[in-house]
Amino acid sequence: MPIKIPQSLPAYKDLQKENVFVMTDDRALHQDIRPLKVAILNLMPTTVDTETQLLRLLGNSPLQVDITLVRPGSHESKNAPPGHLEKFYIDANEIIALGIRFDGLIVTGAPVETIEFEAVDYWPEMEALLDYSRANVFSTLHICWGAQAGLYRHYGIPKKMRPSKLFGVFPHTIITNDANPLFRGFDDVFLAPQSRHTQSDRDAIAAHPALTIASETDEVGVFMVTAREGREIYVTGHLEYDPLTLDKEYQRDIGRGLEIAVPKNYYPDDDPSKPPLVRWRAHAHLFFSNWINYVYQETPFNLQELS
Repeated sequence: MPIKIPQSLPAYKDLQKENVFVMTDDRALHQDIRPLKVAILNLMPTTVDTETQLLRLLGNSPLQVDITLVRPGSHESKNAPPGHLEKFYIDANEIIALGIRFDGLIVTGAPVETIEFEAVDYWPEMEALLDYSRANVFSTLHICWGAQAGLYRHYGIPKKMRPSKLFGVFPHTIITNDANPLFRGFDDVFLAPQSRHTQSDRDAIAAHPALTIASETDEVGVFMVTAREGREIYVTGHLEYDPLTLDKEYQRDIGRGLEIAVPKNYYPDDDPSKPPLVRWRAHAHLFFSNWINYVYQETPFNLQELS
C-alpha cells in the first residue's frame, strides 16, 4: 500500500530502506483515485518509533492511504524530538472543529495504564475524539491502553490491575468463526507481543450485548473485541512492535533498577544476551492488511455519507 506521508518525516527514509512503498504529495496528486484517509492518534512515548512501526504495516497493500498524525494538544510530550509534533501532527480538537472525517483511525497505547482514566491529563480530549469517531470515522482500531480507554468510554467497561505484568510474546487463539475478515488467512494459533499491567474486565465485556470477544486465551485473557460489525476493534496487545521493542523496554527498566521479569517467549532460552526471535511479524502484516482491506470494501466513497 502506498502510504502518503511527508518526505521529511523521519519514518520516510527508514521505510524506503525496507522497500515499503511511500508516496510524496506530488505523486499522490497525479493518481486518479480516492485514497483511504487514516488518522493515527499517537500517544506512545516512543513517538517516532511508533510512527514507523504503524506506517510499515499500513504500507503492505496496493491501496493508497493518506496518513494524518494526531496528538492531544493539551499534553506536552517529553519524548518527541523538538518541533516534531508541531511540524507533523494536527491537534485532535482541530479535527473535531473542522469536521474532518476518516475511513480509519488508530488509537495507540499509552504509558498511563495504572492511572485512572479521568486522572490522565488529556482524558477530556480523548473522550471528545472517541465520541467524534463514532459518526465521523468508519472503523477505529484501538491498541492496548487505547483499547481499554475505548471500551471504558463507549461501554463503561472498567479496567483492573493484573497480579503481575503481562510481558512477552504469547500464543493467541481465534474464537469467532471464519466470517471475521480481520482474521482472514490466520493460523489457528498466532503469536503477539504483550506489555501491560492492567486489563479490561472480561466478565463485563462478555455480558455486554454490543461486544464480541473475537480472541482470548487463559494466559493472556481477552486479546480482541469487536463492536458495530467491525467499526470498532479493540486489541489488547502490540502486533505492531518491532523486533527490539520489548528488549528496549526490558533494558530500560533494568537500568532504572526496577523489578521486571524477562519477557516470556521472546529471547531464545529466555536468555537476554541472545537476540530476540521474531515470530509475530507475518500475522502483524496480515492483520493490518485485513483491516485496511475491510475498510476499503465497506467505507462509503463519499465520507460525508458516514453515520
